[in-house]
Amino acid sequence: MTRLTRFSVAPLATQTRRLADVASGRAAPDLVIRGARVLSTYSERILPEREIWISGGRIAAVKPSGTHKGGARSIYDAKGGIVAPGLVDPHIHIESSMVTACAYAEAALLNGTTTIFCDSHEIGNVMDVAGVEAMLEDARQAPLSIFLTVPSTVPATSPELETAGGDLTPEKIAALFDKWPEAVALGEKMDFVPVAMGDERSHAILAAALSRGRPVSGHVYGREFVAAYAASGVTDTHEAIDREIADDMLEAGIWLFLRGGPPTTPWHSLPQAIKTVTELGASHKRVAVCTDDRDADDLLHFGLDWVVREAVKAGMSPEQAWSMGSLHGATRFGQDGEIGGMGGGRRADLVLMGDGLDPQSTWYGGELVVDGGKITPLLDAALSDRYQYPKSAYQTVKLPKNLRLTPDLPSGPGTLHAIRTELPGITLGHEKIEIGAANDWETLFERHGLCFVTVVERHGKSNGNVAHGVLSNFTLNYGAVASSVGHDSHNIIIAGTNEPDMQLALETVAATQGGVCVVADGKVLAKIDLPIAGLLSDKRVTEVAEETKALKIEWEKAGCSIPYMGFNLIPLSVIPEIRITDKGLVLVPEMEIAPMFEPA
Repeated sequence: MTRLTRFSVAPLATQTRRLADVASGRAAPDLVIRGARVLSTYSERILPEREIWISGGRIAAVKPSGTHKGGARSIYDAKGGIVAPGLVDPHIHIESSMVTACAYAEAALLNGTTTIFCDSHEIGNVMDVAGVEAMLEDARQAPLSIFLTVPSTVPATSPELETAGGDLTPEKIAALFDKWPEAVALGEKMDFVPVAMGDERSHAILAAALSRGRPVSGHVYGREFVAAYAASGVTDTHEAIDREIADDMLEAGIWLFLRGGPPTTPWHSLPQAIKTVTELGASHKRVAVCTDDRDADDLLHFGLDWVVREAVKAGMSPEQAWSMGSLHGATRFGQDGEIGGMGGGRRADLVLMGDGLDPQSTWYGGELVVDGGKITPLLDAALSDRYQYPKSAYQTVKLPKNLRLTPDLPSGPGTLHAIRTELPGITLGHEKIEIGAANDWETLFERHGLCFVTVVERHGKSNGNVAHGVLSNFTLNYGAVASSVGHDSHNIIIAGTNEPDMQLALETVAATQGGVCVVADGKVLAKIDLPIAGLLSDKRVTEVAEETKALKIEWEKAGCSIPYMGFNLIPLSVIPEIRITDKGLVLVPEMEIAPMFEPA
C-alpha cells in the first residue's frame, strides 16, 4: 500500500466476487480478528464469541469463534474485547483544532474515529474557494475518511456588518458540489434569521444543494424559528441546547446531532438536549452525537468516544450510544452501506475497546493504525507525509500600520454599551452601563469591571477597519489576549487593559501570520502560531496540543472568565445578544450597528 488514505480501499463494486469467496470459505481472508465480542449497531446488541474476516480492506463476514480453520495472512487476538465499527463524527470543524486535516487524523484514530464530516467555513471565510479546495486536497492525503459539508454562510452576515476574506456565492457553492465528490451536503446554515425571513441569497444557496439532492445541515437558536427553518429544507442541526427545542426539531423532521464537549467549553449541550429521548420518550433513531469544535489539546482527551460515554452517563445503553456515534451519522449522510456497521462489504474501519467503551486499537481500511493506545509505524509514516498548503495560505494577515487599539475616553456622562460574557461563552449579554464623567479609563474599568475589546480587519479589504468596545465580566486582570480566529470572518480580536500590551498582542499575532497569545508587561507569556490562513499550525497534533495546554494555563492566570474558544466567538454576529465585528457593535437579531457610547 503506497498511501494510507480513504482511497486505499478499493470500491465495493470491484471486490464483490473476492468478498463472496472469502465469506463462503472458498478463499482465505487477509486478516482474522478472533476472540472478540462484537457490538452490532444494527441490532444494538453485543454478540459474544465472534471473529471478523477481512479482505481487501473490507469486512467479508462476522462468524462464530473458531469458524476460521487457517490460511489467513494475519491473525489478531482481541482477547475478549469488544470490537465495534469505527466512530463517525457527523459535524466537526477541522480548523478549530488548529491543525491540518493530515494532523487531525492522528487524534481521531487514537480515539476510534475513522470518518468525519467537516464544514470548512473557517478557511472559506479567509481564502474563499481556494481555501476550501486546499482543505479538500489536505483531506484527500489524510489517513482518515473525510467528507465535506460545503460552507453555506460565508460571510456569516452582510458586508455592512463585517468584513470577510471570502464570499461563497450560490454559484461558487454549486461549482464545489459539481467538482468534488467528497462534497456530500451543505454545511451549517448559520444565518437562520434570514432563512426564516425568506432572504433571496440564503435560499439560492439552499437551492444549490437541494437541486442536486444534497442534504442541508443547520444551526438555529430559538424555537420560534424551527418551523420555517425545516420548511426551508434544513434536515439536521447540532445546536439543540435543551430538550424542548430538541423535541421540536425531531418532530419537524430534523436530525439531532447532540454536541458533547468538555464542560468548561461552550460545546457541551448533550446532557440537556438528550432529555428528549430519556425524559420525553422520543426515539433515538434520528439522533447522533458529534464533537463540533475541539482544540488540539481537547481533541486528544475529549474525542467522539468521550461524547459516546457521556451519552451513556445521560441514560443511553452502551449499544445505543455507540450506534449514535457510528451508524446514525453514517445513515444521515447516506453512507451506511459503507461505514457505521459491520455488515459484509463494509469498510474494515474497526475499534477494539474495553467494557468502558475506551478505544485501545483501531483498524482503518483493515490496516492496524493504533495498537494498545499507540500509533503504529504505518500510521506514523502517513502522518509524517503531510499535505503542503500553497504559499498564498501563509500570507493572509494584511494589516495597515499605526492602528490605535483603544477608544477615546467619553467626555461626559452617558450610556456605555458593553458586551457581557457569561459561561459557557456562546451567547453574550447586552449590558447598558450609565457612567458619569471620568478622568481616565482605568477608573471606569475598576468601577464597572470592564476591559477593552477591539476587532481589527486583517484581510486587506478595508482601509484598516478597527472597532472598539468594552467587555463586562471578562475579568482580565492584566495585559492583553489576542486571536486571529475571531469567528466567523476571522478578523483579529484583542482584549486588554492597556494600549501597549494590546499593541504587543497584535504584533505577536501578525508576526507569524496568525495565532493566539497572552501577553503582559511587554512580554509574550504564551502563544500558538497559526501561519496557515491564520487558523492552522503546520505541526503534528501532539506538538500543538502542548502549546495549547500552555496557553490555557496563562489564559486562566490572566483571569479570563471564559475559555479562549469562547473568546473567539465574541465577533460571531449571528448569535444573540450583542457582538463586535470590524464594523462595530452588532445588535442581534436586529442586525444593526450600535455605538459604543451614547452621550446623555
